[in-house]
Amino acid sequence: MTQVPDWLDTLAAQAQRTQVPHYLRPPAQGGRAAAVLMLFGEGPYGPDVLLIQRSTRGRRHPGQPAFPGGGVDPDDGGPVEAALREAEEETGVDPAGVHVLCTMEELYLGHSDNRVTPVVAWWREPSAVHAASPDEVESVERVPIAELVDPGNRVMLRHPSGMAGPAFKVRGMLVWGFTAMVLDSVLREAGLERPWDPARVEDLPPEAVNLAARD
Repeated sequence: MTQVPDWLDTLAAQAQRTQVPHYLRPPAQGGRAAAVLMLFGEGPYGPDVLLIQRSTRGRRHPGQPAFPGGGVDPDDGGPVEAALREAEEETGVDPAGVHVLCTMEELYLGHSDNRVTPVVAWWREPSAVHAASPDEVESVERVPIAELVDPGNRVMLRHPSGMAGPAFKVRGMLVWGFTAMVLDSVLREAGLERPWDPARVEDLPPEAVNLAARD
């Protein structure tokens, strides 16, 4: 079994202590329980994280890059089981090769009324992955951490509402919204972030705006 690397131990420890921004704090009651899998591994280009590109035909977050994940079903034992099940269904990842390190605090997505628990894990025995659920997943990518923290791949993305948030341009994907906020926070708290220019602001592309409006 491959030992969990020091950088990921640090990341997991910091992830558990990361403060939830006020706009992502769950309400006292209500909301659908959900979970996402933040699966880190050692890939051909160094440490990486598994991301999916959701299908534009999908019913959930169409066209958006995301962590594998979804709702916690009654048969799931909780967010960890849900995250592993969804990752297997969406990408074909073998849960037997995944070592769960921790869960983060719940984050609330108001537009979908989901209370999302990020599950941080180490891919100790990587398995082949693909778009296992074509109706919902367009593609699957192991995105190197080095590319995520490359200042040239980082921008602030402005929504037509005027709100702006961090985004990453990697592997032909524009990673924004909830997924980008979580990555930005975790990478920064783990000390992996490289200095970048938050004054580099771009508008969310019209096609992304239109797809987000369907969510």
